[in-house]
Amino acid sequence: MTIFDSPRGKVINADGGNALRLIGLAILGLVMIVLLFNSVTRVATGHVGVLTLFGKVTGESLGEGIHLINPLKTNNEMSIQTQTIKESANVPSAEGLMMSLDTSLIYHLNPDRAAEVFQKIGADYENVVVESTLRSAIREATASHSANALYTGEREMVGKQIYDELTSQLNGRGLTVENVLLRDIQLPATLKAAIEAKQQAEQESLAMNFRLQKETQEAQRKRIEAAGVRDFQQIVAQGITPSLLEWKGIEATENLAKSPNSKVVVIGNNKNGLPLILGQ
Repeated sequence: MTIFDSPRGKVINADGGNALRLIGLAILGLVMIVLLFNSVTRVATGHVGVLTLFGKVTGESLGEGIHLINPLKTNNEMSIQTQTIKESANVPSAEGLMMSLDTSLIYHLNPDRAAEVFQKIGADYENVVVESTLRSAIREATASHSANALYTGEREMVGKQIYDELTSQLNGRGLTVENVLLRDIQLPATLKAAIEAKQQAEQESLAMNFRLQKETQEAQRKRIEAAGVRDFQQIVAQGITPSLLEWKGIEATENLAKSPNSKVVVIGNNKNGLPLILGQ
């Protein structure tokens, strides 16, 4: 359909204007839908969201769940769950001997400093910072201890030294160290055999000292027991006199004479004057 707006006969197409208006509304609606979808973001369980605007970290962080954000901002998720790094390295002892040490580092990202870590280190902070710091701490700790000490009684001390060093280095970067575990220490075969032989000799020496101490205590006990028997005999001997023995003999004779058993009494014993009693 056409209309004439001037005497010269100029024609204006009204259907074309409506089409442009519809296209504009459609584009606007599409943009609104896109902006609406971009305004809703989700942070997975065990993660934290770091927001950036045109590539710049805003310093904002999001917890788990659904959030409404500026549609122009981008949500970058970072894990705050506990993570484990296993490191196997050849490290030197205080004597310069090389040994194999298997270590596990347990740590997690501090959620309150996730934006700082993302800005200064990046999402790949494990490869950038954690692994290299762990290797350095292991070498520094083992270099101050002898191989014998590491293989025997100072493993916990070495583990604590590594833990303290990692805590000092990583906590300042927004990473929290939970624990350091020394899984295994492997020494050169010759050194390991020498240490084990020394330990066996020390154990045998301790066992011999224990047996000697036990025998010494037993000898002391026997001396004390013998002294007690001797003292008892001396006390008893001092209390036994001929008169007491004769009196006890008389009492025994009277008791035997009163006994209903058949017996023969012989009078006139020259030694002590007591009768001889013969039972039948």
